[in-house]
Amino acid sequence: MSLTNVFGVDIGGSGIKGAPVDLERGDLADERFKVLTPQPATPDAVADRVREVAEHFGWEGRPVGVTFPGVVTDGTTRTAANVDKGWIGVDAAGLLSDRLGSPVTVLNDADAAGYAEMAFGAGRGRTGTVVLLTFGTGIGSAVFTGGRLVPNTELGHLELDGHEAEKRASTKAKEDHDLSWQHWARRVRKYLAHVEMLLSPELFVIGGGVSRKAEKFLPLIEGVRAEIVPAELQNNAGIVGAGMAAAAAAHGVAAAAVGD
Repeated sequence: MSLTNVFGVDIGGSGIKGAPVDLERGDLADERFKVLTPQPATPDAVADRVREVAEHFGWEGRPVGVTFPGVVTDGTTRTAANVDKGWIGVDAAGLLSDRLGSPVTVLNDADAAGYAEMAFGAGRGRTGTVVLLTFGTGIGSAVFTGGRLVPNTELGHLELDGHEAEKRASTKAKEDHDLSWQHWARRVRKYLAHVEMLLSPELFVIGGGVSRKAEKFLPLIEGVRAEIVPAELQNNAGIVGAGMAAAAAAHGVAAAAVGD
């Protein structure tokens, strides 16, 4: 996967950010550019913002990887929890390829972040079960075992205290309910304990923007057997993973083998 001319875009519930990706270092090749996610986040409106991000870098005709906050199979978006429901059933790869004038690979946002962390970050060298969780507008998840991804797990939609987990333990829930770090950490601990009961991972990697403030809440999480660490690539992991997926697609490599 030596292709260097790749570009990653990370679509989130509140922002869309992108940058060229240096696959040798597993990092951004330039400072990322971010725009606000349109409201409503319809396919056409989001595609226009993704094009704006790519045009900022003069990117056209070269591979682009794009993450999406929902289930993605063969370039088609199947769910849309934190964007407009009009995304359900859309050929997102086709839509974005047409809009950008570039070959586009689309994958789940947390899966992309997981690829990056397994190859270049906190999951590097781990062969047991690793669960990456991205905390933001919702909670994304990526599950790896033996270094291979189980795609589209979407563990943020597990039930927690009678609600979807992401409605209780996401960063947005912390902000919406003005929770202290200690109060929020208790919710995160309960969520991690539930995921641990189901999957028995050896490692939890905590990603999303909140990973930059890991020292404020990770020490407060007790009673979970698995090791818990912040994502090393922090909130850039999705962009890097998107670039990895674009490079893999350009070489005809299946998505499940991106990190190989």
